[in-house]
Amino acid sequence: MSIIVFTILLLLGAYCAGLLGSLTGLGGGVIVIPLLTLVFGIDFHYAIGAALVASIATSSGSASAYVKEGMTNIRLGMFLEIATSIGAVIGAAVALWMPTNGIAIVFGAVLLLTIVLQFRQKADYVNVKGSRLAMKLKLFGSYPTKEGRSQKYELTNVSGGFSVMVLAGALSGLLGIGSGALKVLAMDGYMKVPFKVSTTTSNFMIGVTAVTSAVVYLQRGYIEPGLAFPIMVGVLAGAMSGAKLLKHLDVKVLRKIFAVAILLAALNMIYNGIIGKF
Repeated sequence: MSIIVFTILLLLGAYCAGLLGSLTGLGGGVIVIPLLTLVFGIDFHYAIGAALVASIATSSGSASAYVKEGMTNIRLGMFLEIATSIGAVIGAAVALWMPTNGIAIVFGAVLLLTIVLQFRQKADYVNVKGSRLAMKLKLFGSYPTKEGRSQKYELTNVSGGFSVMVLAGALSGLLGIGSGALKVLAMDGYMKVPFKVSTTTSNFMIGVTAVTSAVVYLQRGYIEPGLAFPIMVGVLAGAMSGAKLLKHLDVKVLRKIFAVAILLAALNMIYNGIIGKF
């Protein structure tokens, strides 16, 4: 296979990954890793490096739109980025000496967890009594509603959410994915942040977490420009297309179909990891 053909295939595959990731809310990295490792047979570490670069690009693009709309809690995101950055450095360091088949098994398990979290009950907390720590850190905020009003909210259990964010960052550094589902779980489940705010704030944080992890991979030479660039361009283009199609498609049906595909990919990852194929 020539370099040109290989690059075109990477672009097309990354575009599909970004498109589906955007439509389902799972992010392109969840699809990029299985694509590179299972389809193209690329080493796990290089696949993670390329996925991290793609995460930086897509997060930066979509996060800016949410910030303009006033949905993102920037102060909360910057505070929790301390936790995710610490976790990302730890996760990236572990990934460099951890056997690739072990990474594959963990990746498959995280994919299964992500599917479960995608279909959990989502809530918009409006009557939460905020904690003293959240008040001291000024983490309360507001977001615009469909009616054009400004809905204020408070949050609680800052320490619990911070702890989960360390784990989310570690998985991001270890696996090269945004771990958006865990980030949303920390804010939505532990800190009682309204779902719209938690998802947009999570997207805002993904890029910073990925940068932290990518530095470690870059130092070890696991970010290959010839691989990372087409993946980044393809995923970014797919994510932008997905954002436009989102208004016209039945996302609930799409997520169910996509969940089956991710389930098969997760089981394939775990199986190949157990038999030592990676």
